[in-house]
Amino acid sequence: MKINYYPLPLFFLVLFSSFQAYSQNSVKGIVQDQDRNPVVFANVVLLNSADSTTVYRGAVSNEAGEYLFKNIAPNEYVLSISFVGYENFLKKVKVNSDEDLGLATLQEDAAGLQEITINAKKPKITRSIDRIIFDVENSTLSNGNSWDILKKTPGVIVSQNQLLVRNNIVAVYINDRKVHLSSSELQTLLESYSASNIKSIEVITNPPARYEAEGGAILNIVTSTNLTPGYKGNINGNYTQAIYPKYQFGTSHYFKSEKLNVFANYSISPLKEFKNDDSHINFMKPNGDILSRWNTDFNRTTTSQAHNANVNLDYTINARNTLSLSANAMVSPNKRFDNTVETHIRNPQFQLDSSFVTRSGLENDEENIALNLKYTHKLKKEGAQISSTVHYTNFGQERVQDVISTYFSPQEEIINRISFMTDAAQNIDIFTAQVDYETPLGSTSFELGAKASMIDSESGIDFFNTANNSREFVNTLSDNFLYDEKIYAGYTSITKEWEKWAIKAGLRGEYTDISGISNSMGEVNNQNYFELFPTAYFQHSISEDHVLTLDYARRIARPKYESLNPFRYFLNENNFNAGNPDLKAAISNNFNLNYSLKGQYFFDFYYQDTGITPSILAFQDNENFNIRTISANLVNSKAYGLDISHSRSITNFWYAQVFTSFFHDENTFLAVESGNWEVTNEVNGIQAYVYNIFTLSRDGTLEGNLFLMHVTDYISGSYQLDPFTTFSIGLRKTLWNNRAELSLNVEDILNTTNTRLTSRYLNQDNSYFAQEETRFVRVGFKYNFGNFRLSDNQRKIEAAERDRI
Repeated sequence: MKINYYPLPLFFLVLFSSFQAYSQNSVKGIVQDQDRNPVVFANVVLLNSADSTTVYRGAVSNEAGEYLFKNIAPNEYVLSISFVGYENFLKKVKVNSDEDLGLATLQEDAAGLQEITINAKKPKITRSIDRIIFDVENSTLSNGNSWDILKKTPGVIVSQNQLLVRNNIVAVYINDRKVHLSSSELQTLLESYSASNIKSIEVITNPPARYEAEGGAILNIVTSTNLTPGYKGNINGNYTQAIYPKYQFGTSHYFKSEKLNVFANYSISPLKEFKNDDSHINFMKPNGDILSRWNTDFNRTTTSQAHNANVNLDYTINARNTLSLSANAMVSPNKRFDNTVETHIRNPQFQLDSSFVTRSGLENDEENIALNLKYTHKLKKEGAQISSTVHYTNFGQERVQDVISTYFSPQEEIINRISFMTDAAQNIDIFTAQVDYETPLGSTSFELGAKASMIDSESGIDFFNTANNSREFVNTLSDNFLYDEKIYAGYTSITKEWEKWAIKAGLRGEYTDISGISNSMGEVNNQNYFELFPTAYFQHSISEDHVLTLDYARRIARPKYESLNPFRYFLNENNFNAGNPDLKAAISNNFNLNYSLKGQYFFDFYYQDTGITPSILAFQDNENFNIRTISANLVNSKAYGLDISHSRSITNFWYAQVFTSFFHDENTFLAVESGNWEVTNEVNGIQAYVYNIFTLSRDGTLEGNLFLMHVTDYISGSYQLDPFTTFSIGLRKTLWNNRAELSLNVEDILNTTNTRLTSRYLNQDNSYFAQEETRFVRVGFKYNFGNFRLSDNQRKIEAAERDRI
């Protein structure tokens, strides 16, 4: 498939080309403060010695305080180093060949420090043996919320409110504990948590053995830790204007004494959202000619009021024993979807045959409550410890949907009316217990652990025909679905480093026992299997500037509980979504080869064979004139590509982060409405973005950001997606010595984030353009009180099994 290169910004090329410069004569050195800490982003200038005012060359110190000038002509110069809050540093320099000027120590400007706030540091990307680390602590990205940071993490795409890495849905962890919520719940949860408490985002494309074998890449949010006793708190809120206005209010409180560490958070998010789908279906004759053309305009208004509360408590019993208790509750009562679907049916000559309008209302009550208790015991051996964790989750959901369709002739006369309702409920209980042991063995680190998981899911749906103001129970469309799953796992892992080498290897074994029963269908689905999941990482530092890393991981993709549920959600009687109790888990093999240049440029080659992974597929029934979206296993799927990332300061006030991915994705599925032929959906594509941060005031209290991302064609199940572009800007102002902050963000300025999805092959021809409220203006305010410069112990408690809810 032809790749659309034309929308890629020209300044990507300019930016990359500006990074390349090599010369015969160079001047380098290191800038530090009085405490021997590196001074980052200091302004370093070579002045002509003749007048000591004319600038010959300028540079900015990096994260290690280092600076480097290249292509320097032999001459005498004056070296000038300046940074906010420090006295200017001046030194005469004579250049005849390559010069190493060593350390330059800046002295604090006592008078200036009383008036000036030192700028936040810039985000930093580093690579360890098994992950890429996006360090954002105290950076300009710490101004927003956790969701904002994830959207700007290298390699992440947000598509239809889902976080994707390499076109696969990722698992989100917080401090190595998985967040298992639906896409909308996850977004609400992360938007309610301030980014100021985040230390880093870890992108783990091939997770090691200590993590669950299920799923693909992991985004692990690492929060800051607290060292000083005290209290802090904040209140925060924002107003968002899209098609409808939206609000969010939250408050967080944190207290630490010598032994007790408590964090509590509450947020409420009243929302009213609008979505429009413009879709078309060409129903086909057996010979391939068009039989009927259906064009549909779908409008949905969603109202909700989500409540989220979180409490974390750490108690230090003594120097060796710690007890941690966490509780999280997400409650969304009376969430309502109001749908209006207007369909026009035309013959092959585009003449109107008939039309119908469907109005439906879906009321949804949902709650998700989790409890986590962890005990940690430090052994006498330095660095050795054992921990045990128990976890419980209860997820409950009730859905009631009413659907009424009215059919009209071309003359707009009523010719038929259909109405029905469904009443569905689901309850899931998850219990897990885990033990982990880790210890150093000389220069080797050793880990060992075991885990047991038990999942009990019960679902039911009652279908009623409500025509003629009656309520008739329809047994054939009603069902009860029972699902039980038990997983027993054990793992071991070792890590060893010596000279220029590092190796990490692990092995995880999981035994799975599954039982699924559909009462109305009379189907029993029993599965039990044992699988081994090896992981291996090899890293070689060729030199200080060149590092190679090779890693491999075997993973498993288990179907989500909702996908196993055979119940139907209707847009109208001709268009519905349904699960599949016969879904099977899929094994994947994942390879990465990473090359790091100077610790700043990263090149990551990857290959993924994801096998029969469960996917969402849409099929049109040309005989019965309907389209259904179902969960099904693919026949095969794979992906490969090259990711390139780099970040640096362009000037002392402009920082840029660049990421580009060239990828090939393909999946093969069984076309069940096309004679069960195997169809391969594949695409060659590019994802590219640049994130810019600008310091707009001398004291660093006013900052701006600009984010631009473009993604060419990519695939989702049986659909191909058109290219899309996201362009956003933001401003942030801190007030009252950082006690308060005011922010303004304008997202999707060009209104080009939404895109069309098309499925066209054999006797299938349908597409839709889903338009969500991606373009909006948001104003936010946050006020800190107490000792607000403390870092807290906030974290999320999750078990791996919650991700499939």
